[in-house]
Amino acid sequence: MNKVTDMSTTCLEEARAALRACDTVMARLIVTQPHPDPHTWQRAWCGELPAVDLFGSLLRQIVGQQISVGAARAILGRLATLFDGEAPTPARLLAIEPERLRSVGLSRQKISYARDLAQRIEEGILQLESLAELSDAEVRKQLTAAKGIGKWSADMVLLVDLGRPDVLPSGDLGIRKAVQRAYELPSLPSSKEVDLLGEKWRPHRSLATSYLYGSL
Repeated sequence: MNKVTDMSTTCLEEARAALRACDTVMARLIVTQPHPDPHTWQRAWCGELPAVDLFGSLLRQIVGQQISVGAARAILGRLATLFDGEAPTPARLLAIEPERLRSVGLSRQKISYARDLAQRIEEGILQLESLAELSDAEVRKQLTAAKGIGKWSADMVLLVDLGRPDVLPSGDLGIRKAVQRAYELPSLPSSKEVDLLGEKWRPHRSLATSYLYGSL
């Protein structure tokens, strides 16, 4: 379960109260969504590939880069079939022929990203099981050293998998659209503009993110 939902009722109410107090627009979103679903952003593109670990989550993100939600779901479904319905481990992914990965719809570039990630994990360069012990900044540094893993992917790991309380994935198109809609902006805000707006939500930006996604 995402740790946003693990907060005690008292802590959650305190966080909501802080968001309501600092931002009238956020206050309106909270009134209209008393119980935000912290998994909203996951369900849009997760597809059928089982992913109960960080490697599975990162693999999903690599698959979904620069393609439609429908296309990503289709590839994830075929990928799950390729691995007999099980989430592939780094070792299993490295053992399979790249052309078999190509056959499910993965581009050569994405295959290279997935294999680089798996290789880093297998060699101990990237120790996913230790990420929970690191700061947000260090998690981003560790993850973005891998090919094809950018800030957005690192933010999704922090937000969804590690349940960090103060993450705002400002580069996410959905978040930018939600901000434009909620704040009635004439044009789509940039990532930097979303970051500046989100400063007032600290240290509860993950909860604010849940309300923004839910508003869509």
